Amino acid sequence: MEIRAAICDDSPETLRELSGAAADWAKQENIALSLETFSSAEALLFRYEERPDFDVLLLDIEMPGENGVALAKKIRQENDRVQIVFITGYPDFIAEGYEVAALHYLMKPVSRQKLGEVLGRAAENLRREEQSVLLSTEGAVRRVPVHRILLVEAFAHSCTVTTDKEELAVRESISAVEEKLREADGNTFIRTHRSCLVGIRYIQSLSKTEVVLDNGRRVPLSRGKHQAVYQAFVRWFKGEASWD
Repeated sequence: MEIRAAICDDSPETLRELSGAAADWAKQENIALSLETFSSAEALLFRYEERPDFDVLLLDIEMPGENGVALAKKIRQENDRVQIVFITGYPDFIAEGYEVAALHYLMKPVSRQKLGEVLGRAAENLRREEQSVLLSTEGAVRRVPVHRILLVEAFAHSCTVTTDKEELAVRESISAVEEKLREADGNTFIRTHRSCLVGIRYIQSLSKTEVVLDNGRRVPLSRGKHQAVYQAFVRWFKGEASWD
């Protein structure tokens, strides 16, 4: 596996420490790590606009000029795949981190163990996003990346699969599609209703009777499934943004 990462911090010492620790982690995990360092948000953004190919960003929050949170918001507007990790000496920014789906916060001084754990989680998320399933559509078999699937809706013995780009009429049952997704990506999908299966990462909000997805779609939430969906929703987002 290859990971392209960037570290942005105005402290040369922190850049050296994090770079060395990240390189050691990659060697231990047999991962090809391409690492670039930046001393300001402006410098990283200039590089990113030329070639937006980073998989992981480790961003200091408090820097002269534009801070790490503002930088993350700009990048997240067009990139929902990159894994963002904030580095800070002040535990006062967790709400803003939720806005950009931060993977984690690392408190300074950053321990090598904690950094390794977070990079491991980032690598696992990236591996998951490489997973695809084969779905039988009208006259063809389509390879669909799992992380792009928002919703699966049942219609008799077929179903409709909604991705972030299109809707696909699939000639398979919702149970068959659910099994494929479970095999490919663990437990990142959940039934909200007997006829609806949603990607947990795409849940925007939920009430007692419905779930709202990031694309604005509203799907029914049955009473018997409310607790399980709520718990999965909370666990997912606690895992996406947590403190060491």
